Amino acid sequence: MTTFSDIEQAQKRISSIVKTTPIFQSRLLNHWLGHNIYFKAECLQRTGAFKLRGAMNVLAKCHELGKLPRKVVANSSGNHAQAVAFAAAQFGIPAHIFCSDAVSPIKAAATEFYGAELSTFSSRTLADKAVEDASKEEGVLWIPPFNHPDIIAGQGTVTLESLQQLQEMNVKADAIVAPCGGGGLLSGAIVTNAAYKEQGLLDNTEVIGAEPLNANDAARSLQSGVIEVLEGTPDTLADGAATPSLGPHTFKIVQSVDDFYEVDEIQIAYWTQWLHHLLKLHIEPTCAMTMAAVAAWISNKSPNQHVLVLLSGGNISQATMSKIWQTDYLQHPPIMNPDA
Repeated sequence: MTTFSDIEQAQKRISSIVKTTPIFQSRLLNHWLGHNIYFKAECLQRTGAFKLRGAMNVLAKCHELGKLPRKVVANSSGNHAQAVAFAAAQFGIPAHIFCSDAVSPIKAAATEFYGAELSTFSSRTLADKAVEDASKEEGVLWIPPFNHPDIIAGQGTVTLESLQQLQEMNVKADAIVAPCGGGGLLSGAIVTNAAYKEQGLLDNTEVIGAEPLNANDAARSLQSGVIEVLEGTPDTLADGAATPSLGPHTFKIVQSVDDFYEVDEIQIAYWTQWLHHLLKLHIEPTCAMTMAAVAAWISNKSPNQHVLVLLSGGNISQATMSKIWQTDYLQHPPIMNPDA
């Protein structure tokens, strides 16, 4: 089980490579909602997503221990692929990435630009089998996208860094909201939040997860109590959350989540458009969908809640952008504050 100490050590380990990303607010959105929303912009991270934190933590720890591999392999839908390719390049190690042919073209191109070899397969299952086989070669390290304690620790630095920034602003979060694909980012948030509450730095802060309704393996897993696996490739704008299932490491932690929401495709497109417009940031649908969870959570809360939203990435293909803007949702502002 990943501990808060692991997350603190990861933060020190990766600080020289990973950017400290800013927190944004929209005064208009806060006015409309009647609450204070703080957006952690990991879309501005190197490689364009939070995934670099986990990949860097794995390899930096190997370097610390004098156990760098001769080669790394990984399976990914895109953002983890770029992260592994970038991290491997920092240590002069070749990387080979395995993914389904549904991978975002922009993410695939960036992965190859960072120096990795890329192999695509007709399904995520076949890609996962191929990377497993490749990992059996001597001197090869498999860096999984989420189901590893060191990956979770690296991703946990997003929440730790965010809470440190809010502390400097004299703000205590009432909720932390994260998208859920494989559960690494959400797991890191849960572990960090628990530690902060134990230390008296936070009070009754809740951690809330969100995933696409069309790729709702995590929601089904939380309901059944066992890991549920998606069949086939889900049809969702939120490609970063289209993982087949949680892993044993992440599932054990995600079971402690305070609340969890399934978001339909209209809501995903709606909030992607509005966050692009309000924040002037290029944000993936995977993290924009968290605002649907925020809207649902604050609907029965007293005014002026402080909500931290983890914007996980900003790598979007032209095809996905076209789908997002098929309907103009900016005609319908997200007004929930009766005084707005």
